[in-house]
Amino acid sequence: MMKQYIFSAVCLMSGVLCMSSCNEDKQAKPYTPDYEIVPEYTNADTWTAYEAFNDNLLDPDKNIYKTSTAYTAATDRNNGAAAIWCQPIYWDMAMNAYKRAKAEGDTERENKYKQLCDDLFAGNKAHYVNFDFDDNNENTGWFIYDDIQWWTITLARAYELFKVEEYRSLAEASFARVWYGSPRVGDTGSYADPEKNLGGGMFWQWQPIGNPNENAAGDGKMACINFPTVVAALTLYNNVPTDRVADPNPESWSNKYGDFTRPHYETKEAYLAKGKEIYEWAVKNLVDSNTGEVADSKHGEGNPAWSDHVYNQATFIGASLLLYKATGEKTYLDNAILGADYTMNTMSETYDLLPFESGVEQGIYTAIFAEYMAMLVNDCGQTQYVPFLKRNINYGWANRDRTRNLCGGEYHKAQIEGATIDSYSASGIPALMLLFPADK
Repeated sequence: MMKQYIFSAVCLMSGVLCMSSCNEDKQAKPYTPDYEIVPEYTNADTWTAYEAFNDNLLDPDKNIYKTSTAYTAATDRNNGAAAIWCQPIYWDMAMNAYKRAKAEGDTERENKYKQLCDDLFAGNKAHYVNFDFDDNNENTGWFIYDDIQWWTITLARAYELFKVEEYRSLAEASFARVWYGSPRVGDTGSYADPEKNLGGGMFWQWQPIGNPNENAAGDGKMACINFPTVVAALTLYNNVPTDRVADPNPESWSNKYGDFTRPHYETKEAYLAKGKEIYEWAVKNLVDSNTGEVADSKHGEGNPAWSDHVYNQATFIGASLLLYKATGEKTYLDNAILGADYTMNTMSETYDLLPFESGVEQGIYTAIFAEYMAMLVNDCGQTQYVPFLKRNINYGWANRDRTRNLCGGEYHKAQIEGATIDSYSASGIPALMLLFPADK
C-alpha cells in the first residue's frame, strides 16, 4: 500500500526512530523509511522476553498476574491483580510457550511451562471463586458477560491441548452462563433472542449488577462479546463428542421476567448453529463489508459506533477463521483477510506498527491479535502478514527496558528503565514472539 509521508525530524536514540511534525497539517504522518533500523529478534530473545514477563509480572505465590510492576502482589481487583478477563490471555501465552518448547524439542522448558499452565489454572480458580460463574461479587466474581466469555475460550483451548475434562466442563458452564443468564443473579442472559423481539446478537452486560433489569432491545451489543461468543462456540464445537445428545436435565427457574432453562452443555450441532447465528448478526451490524473495519458497538437500530480497536479486529478474524475451518466456506476466510488487511494497512499506517491505546487494560490487545493472526498465517497459509508482525516484534523488542527485558505497548518508543510497566502492555511482544519464530 502506497503512503505519502511528510518527513519532519529524525533522531536516533538507542536505536529508536523519533519523529515530530513540522506543521499542523492533519494529513501529515511521521516518515517511515522503507528499510529497517532495528536488529531482528532471535529465538533466544523469545525466551528471554517471556521469562522476563513472568519474572516481573506474575505473582508467584498466587499464580495470577499483577496489574503492573508497581505491585508486589496480586491481592485483588483493586489492589494489584490484573483484570479478570486478561488473566486467560496470559494463560494462552503459557500454553503457547508450552507448545513452542515442545515443538523445539526443549524438554526442560516443555515441563516448566506445562507446570506453569497447571499453576495458572489452579491460581485463577482459587482467586476467582472456584470458577463459580453465578457469583457476581465485584471483586473476585463475575459481573459482565464478556469477562466470562474470554474464560470460555481459554478453558476450551486448554481442554483441546491437555484433555483435562474439568477444563471443558467449566468452559461449557461459562458459555451457558453467558447465553442463558443466571438463576442466582437474576439476569436474562446475553443472548438477544429475536423471537423475544430483542433483535439478535449478544448483550454486553446486565445492569444493575446486583439486581438486574431485564435486557431490552436497545441495550448495548458490543463487538467484544459478539465475536468472542462465536470463537467460544466454535472452539467448543471442535471439542465435544459428535454423538452427544441434548442435556436431559437442564436447570430451570422462574423470576419476575419469566421462566428460564439453562442446559449444562450443548450438542456439537448446537454450538455450530449458535456460532453461525451470532456471526451473521455481528457481521451485518458491526462490520463494514467494504473495508473490514469492526465497529465497537451498536445500540438498538441506531448506527454502529465506529471506533477501531485491535482486539475487535482480532476476534472478528478469529471467528471468521474458525467458521471457515468448520465449514470450508471461503467467504469466512475472505472476511478474515479483510479484517487483517484493515488492521495492518489502515489502523497501523502511522508507523507501520500496531496502534497503542492508553486506556486501562487496552495494552492486552496485541496479545489477542497475535493468537488469531497465528491461525490466519499458520493454519490458512496467509503468510503475507509475517513481515508486518515481525516488524512489530523487532521494534518492540529493540525499545524494551533493557535492565528488565520488559517491553511496552508503544513499540516505536524506548521504555524508560525502571519505570512502571503494566502487564497488559508488556504482554504484546512476548505473545507475538511465542507464535512467530525468528529466522534464527
